[in-house]
Amino acid sequence: MDSLKKRLYEILIKDKIITEAQLKKALKTQKQKGGSVKDILVNLGFVSEKDLMAALSQGLGIPPITLSRFRIDPEILKLISRDMARKYQIVPVSRVGNILTVATADPLNIFVMDDIRTLTGLEVCAIIASHKEVQEVIEQHYGEYTQEAIDELMEDMKAADLKIIRGEDEKTLDSGYLMKLVEEAPVVKLTNAIMENGIKSKASDIFVEPMEKSLRVRYRVDGVLKEIESLPRNMCEPIVSRIKVMSQLNIAERRLPQDGRFKLKINNSEVDFRVSVLPSSNGEKVALRVLDKAQVMLDIDKMGFEKDSSEILKKCADRPHGMILVTGPTGSGKTTTLYSLLKYVHSEEKNLITVEDPVEYQIQGVNQVSVRSDVGLTFSGALRSILRQDPDVIMVGEIRDFETVDIAIKSALTGHLVLSTLHTTTACGTVVRLVNMGVEPFLIGASLVAIAAQRLVRKLCPKCKEKYEPGEQVLSRFNIGSGKKIFYRPKGCEHCFNTGYSGRVGICEILTVSPSIRNMILKRGRESEIKELARKEGMRTLREDGLIKAIQGITSLEEILRITVADE
Repeated sequence: MDSLKKRLYEILIKDKIITEAQLKKALKTQKQKGGSVKDILVNLGFVSEKDLMAALSQGLGIPPITLSRFRIDPEILKLISRDMARKYQIVPVSRVGNILTVATADPLNIFVMDDIRTLTGLEVCAIIASHKEVQEVIEQHYGEYTQEAIDELMEDMKAADLKIIRGEDEKTLDSGYLMKLVEEAPVVKLTNAIMENGIKSKASDIFVEPMEKSLRVRYRVDGVLKEIESLPRNMCEPIVSRIKVMSQLNIAERRLPQDGRFKLKINNSEVDFRVSVLPSSNGEKVALRVLDKAQVMLDIDKMGFEKDSSEILKKCADRPHGMILVTGPTGSGKTTTLYSLLKYVHSEEKNLITVEDPVEYQIQGVNQVSVRSDVGLTFSGALRSILRQDPDVIMVGEIRDFETVDIAIKSALTGHLVLSTLHTTTACGTVVRLVNMGVEPFLIGASLVAIAAQRLVRKLCPKCKEKYEPGEQVLSRFNIGSGKKIFYRPKGCEHCFNTGYSGRVGICEILTVSPSIRNMILKRGRESEIKELARKEGMRTLREDGLIKAIQGITSLEEILRITVADE
């Protein structure tokens, strides 16, 4: 096996996929921290998994397999247990006689092959698949919390005879009884099932909502809410209380809103949950924001923006001082864009400080401050203290009031690069919003570098999207000339849960503050006037940017109509 590894390294260097220096660094890292050399090479960014698979295939003489195109017999899957598949990251794909063929991203691991051989009593033949595909197949076929499992958990809860005892007013419950109840295995398992299913569905939010006669569970997937489960009404208190315990909130307080957070480790990946509990007429509603670090790509070039838009943002971020604002409604990806810009400008020579409510993603080397209004640490208060820390770059999670925007603008004018967000719908409307907040136009013009308004549109599922020619009426709504035009629309398949969409991509409009735009701001120009001038200077609106995505076949015209408004 050592000779095979040596052969693999020779191929990687010979084909100039990696350098000898990179290989030495990976071997040194393995010696210090352990792990697989190939995984270290990928994690260090020296080689892509695709190139590594090709080199492995060539070195071992094994053709790679695309698991997404391969239908696996359920009987074959039973040969390897869920725990084994997860532990070894391996999937059985076929059996011929006494030979079991398994797909793995690491066929060089002879210890895993020996264990599988011992546990199954079969000879093992390995084929190569990408780590991502192996993980997806494991989650799809070995998922712990399928619908059947949730149904079984509900049966367990009935068998356990977990009854909620209410008073006559049905408003108060004994805290000691609730605390005992939330530690019961069925409650713990069901709550975990709701959260794990949300992660598998790539949900951005999970809602647990008490209705009059039921408990509704909904996931927001790709920006659209879907009802997943309807549970008995008496499950509300134990599930909500379980989430409160995990978030270290007060389970006895049911009259006031509460906010918290907790972290779970699922499939060797850490997932943060931001929790908001809100009293309603039917009980306490819980909203969980899923912050899955494995799903977040903090790279401005991989946000999905058009290349020229990414270059404009990077060019603005390269400036030594000034203010860059990212705007849009809740859930439009503003924070992710800010983090991506922050990561782009990050270097050892710069002092980067953020003030957020709360800190969503930890970035190594960046000083991150979480707002705590309960002890008087507000955005404006934190900003004043931050300025005494001699920062080069300041990120303000959100501008909410005049005091915060005033300090942010003065920071931009005194030699700092300031990144922040504001809740407005368009880039040009942000200028008017700042004026309405009480900021003098000359300060806006002098401090602002750029404003990016963005949205997230759903991407068409690449496995089932279909071509079509839209009618003249649809083309006219987008100001597209008549003639034969090919676009794509959603169809629906198993891969995308029959929605026709899978994942989201960013679209944006970027207003860069040129001398003429600055003069317009000084004259207190209306939003329509600023927009007209910006478009003459080359600004592409949200509708126009989205149309490019539709023409490229990334999204549909219907999705662009849903997300954006027509240009005047």
